[in-house]
Amino acid sequence: MALQGIRILEARPGWHFIGFKDIWRYRELLYFLTWRDIKVRYKQTVLGAAWAILQPIATVLAFSLFFGRVAANPHAAVPYPLFVLCGILPWTFFAGAVSSASQSVIGNQGLVTKIYFPRLIIPMGAIAACLVDFAIALALLLATMVYYSVAPAATILFVPVLLVALLALAIGVGTLLAALTVEYRDFRYVIAFMLQIWMFATPAIYLQAEVGLDPRWRTILVNPLNGLIENFRLAVLGGSLDTSTLAASSISSALLFVVGCLYFRRVERKFADVI
Repeated sequence: MALQGIRILEARPGWHFIGFKDIWRYRELLYFLTWRDIKVRYKQTVLGAAWAILQPIATVLAFSLFFGRVAANPHAAVPYPLFVLCGILPWTFFAGAVSSASQSVIGNQGLVTKIYFPRLIIPMGAIAACLVDFAIALALLLATMVYYSVAPAATILFVPVLLVALLALAIGVGTLLAALTVEYRDFRYVIAFMLQIWMFATPAIYLQAEVGLDPRWRTILVNPLNGLIENFRLAVLGGSLDTSTLAASSISSALLFVVGCLYFRRVERKFADVI
C-alpha cells in the first residue's frame, strides 16, 4: 500500500557535486546556522564582536615589534604595520574559516543524526560566520589607511573578486578537512599545527621576492594563498596586480573547491553512522 505524503530519502552512491537547488531550498537553515555560530562565538564575552578587530591588531603589533626591522623594507612607501595588516586580514579569515569548518560537522552531530538537510550547509555556515568577522575587520583596515594618510586606489574595486577566490579556497579546504575529521579524529590535532606552518609559508608579513623563489612557482607548487594575499595587498594599497599569480591562485582555489566539495558529498552519507 502506497503511503501518501511521505518522501523517502536514500543515500546515493558515487560522486556528486554541490546540490545548489537543495542548498537554496534550505537557505534559511544556512542563515540560522550562521547567526547561531556568531552568537555562540561572542556569548558571555565582555568585548563581543570587538574581538574581530582586536585579534588582527594584536597580531600586527606583535609582528611590527619583533619582525619590523627584519621583514620591513626601509625604502617602502607603505608603513610596515599597514603592510602587515593587509596580509593578516585575509589570512585571519582563511585560517578561522578552515578551523571552524573542519570542526563544524562533529560539533553539529545532533543535527546530522536526527534530520535530513544538505550537509554542506554546516561547514558553509561556519565559514559565513567568519566572513562577518572579516567584514568587521575591514573597518580597521580603512581606519589604519586614514591614520597613515594612504588613500585607496581604483584597484580596490578588485577586492570583491579576490574575496570570491579566497572564499572558494576556504570552502574547498574546510569541507575537505571537515569530512576527514569525521572519519579520522586525528585531524583535529593536525589542523592547528598545519595552519601555523601554512601562515609562515604565506606572504602575510614579508614580500615574496625576499624569499628567493619565483612567486609564480611559489603560487603553483606551494601555496595558492600567495597570489591571493599578495594581490589583495596590491589592490588595497594601489599597486599593479600580478595577473599571473592571481590566475594561478584562482585556478588552484577552484580546483580545491571542487575536490573538497566532491569528497564531502562522497562520504557524507556515512556521517550519521561514524560521527
